[in-house]
Amino acid sequence: MQMSFYQYLMTERDPYKRDDLTLFANAAFEDRLFPKQSEDYDEISSHLEMNTDYLSSMTIFDEAWEIYQKYYQEK
Repeated sequence: MQMSFYQYLMTERDPYKRDDLTLFANAAFEDRLFPKQSEDYDEISSHLEMNTDYLSSMTIFDEAWEIYQKYYQEK
């Protein structure tokens, strides 16, 4: 079974680290409307752009998406 982006992102959570990816993961965990089952870039990107203010830049999402695609999406 393929891992959703949210499931990948939750592997990056950490209460002590303060890098951008970890802060994104920690904030997404608190986001009750995050599309947790989605594997679709556009759906997640739209959610982040329209419904959140916890990313200082969408570049953080793009970098996380690249990691997700490289290591966690089935080819």
